[in-house]
Amino acid sequence: MRLETVLDAHATIGESPMWVPQEKAIYWIDVKAPALHRYGVANGATRTWTVTSDIGGFAMLADGGALVALRHGIHRLDLQSGKLELLAPPPFDPSLFRFNEGGCDASGRFWIGVMFDPIAGSLPEQRGRLHSFTLDGGLRPEPDAAELHNGMAWSADGGSFFLSHSYSRQIFVFDYELARGFLCNRRLFATIPKDHGIPDGAAIDVDGGYWCALHGAGKLRRFNPDGSFDRDISMPFSQPTMCTFTGEDLATLYVTSASDKMSDADKRREPLAGALIRLNPGTRGIARAFVAR
Repeated sequence: MRLETVLDAHATIGESPMWVPQEKAIYWIDVKAPALHRYGVANGATRTWTVTSDIGGFAMLADGGALVALRHGIHRLDLQSGKLELLAPPPFDPSLFRFNEGGCDASGRFWIGVMFDPIAGSLPEQRGRLHSFTLDGGLRPEPDAAELHNGMAWSADGGSFFLSHSYSRQIFVFDYELARGFLCNRRLFATIPKDHGIPDGAAIDVDGGYWCALHGAGKLRRFNPDGSFDRDISMPFSQPTMCTFTGEDLATLYVTSASDKMSDADKRREPLAGALIRLNPGTRGIARAFVAR
């Protein structure tokens, strides 16, 4: 399978690629060199908005701005001026936790997970709460907790919500009620063996397949709707972080990656660590909501 390097970005933790079809553009973030990035597919033009602390997720806003989940709270980012406006303070101690992994449901409710990521010191791992956010209602705690949330995705009919607990290498699926943004009936979807990395970001295809980046194993893995897996695609880096389907037919897969905690020798072995790449996986994805309301 042909893999094409789109941006040799050398990102520390490139994450959360999002396809915005009206702009024919990919938005993505670098968590630890904290910024929101834009890549224009048609002309290759790029733009960067630097932010003030670790960025764990984002969505677009109907007024043309962006919603960004920073270590120090949920903010509105003005894409013209770069100005940040605090909308909600963090629901955790930001010296211990940060936001990680965000996504919008079809109604515009923004879901955001957490990661135990202390700024200083080595501490016993703690769990943080999953939250959702609306512009009118603010942050709402949700019935799930983990040391590291990842892998958010909704089924085509919106009735199922996928979420991984990366450090326990488990992917769960919930029943999802769109009208209230209500989760229930959590059950185990799949488990990643110890030597296969950890489950990171994900996307859903038209056949209900769940495409998951296996961070640390250098693979994208496609899971069938029953939780079995049918294929792996090897990546040119060991830390793929998330994938998203793009294009008019949603047939091109973009993948972000990380170079975090790699030595100089590691980076010489993996010169594309932190790059944005694309490929044609032989299937099409489902459209993903990206506007928070």
